[in-house]
Amino acid sequence: MNPRESITKQIHGLLERERRINIHRFPIQISNADGVATLEGEVGDIAAKKLALELAGSVPGLRGVVDRLRVAPGERRGDGAVRDSLARMFLEHGEFRNCTLRSHTNERTEILREGNGDSVGDIEIAVKDGVITLEGHVISVPHRLFAGVLAWWTPGRRDVVNALELQPRYEERDDEVTEALRLVLEADPAVDAAQIRPTCEDWVVTLAGNVPSEEHKRRAEMDAWYLSGVEKVVNKLTVTS
Repeated sequence: MNPRESITKQIHGLLERERRINIHRFPIQISNADGVATLEGEVGDIAAKKLALELAGSVPGLRGVVDRLRVAPGERRGDGAVRDSLARMFLEHGEFRNCTLRSHTNERTEILREGNGDSVGDIEIAVKDGVITLEGHVISVPHRLFAGVLAWWTPGRRDVVNALELQPRYEERDDEVTEALRLVLEADPAVDAAQIRPTCEDWVVTLAGNVPSEEHKRRAEMDAWYLSGVEKVVNKLTVTS
């Protein structure tokens, strides 16, 4: 077996053993050349996507991993419908009340709202083949992370590229990731944020507390995975009926 075949086999074995990925239901195509592996296909959720990329990157001899994975949407929708749904969420959420919002489509940019003098940022939304891209800038890590989660919550999305920058730039801290997750949990009607205690250390999120069902537990974990940059979620939530 040559080195390229060996690397592909190792990645496949790691993906097959990770129950969260389920490559039998959601096959992943693996290729590699010049020490760079490419993963392509559709996975069941954001956790499967991040875990697959992490596992592939752990294989000795690889210099990098190219992400071409998409997350199966709950419903299939056109790019315009996806873009409009996300724009409405930004316009409705108080955290982005003073944010300039733009929509990019067919080489044309439309201003949906102008921020005022206390603007929290300038966000441009674009959607292509179900992939949402956020560009521009915001004033804090919680704003950047929360914007990305709103994109992940959008019906019909297949992936999210959160390219928002911080202005002014500063070092990102764990407590801000925790703050962002608290905002997300409070905004999610499917969970009770008061029952959940999130913490973060080096982009690893831990969830503790009591929730009334397995679905609440799963939903809270997905909200944590949606945070751009989070590498691992430790779910210690206890289901109490």
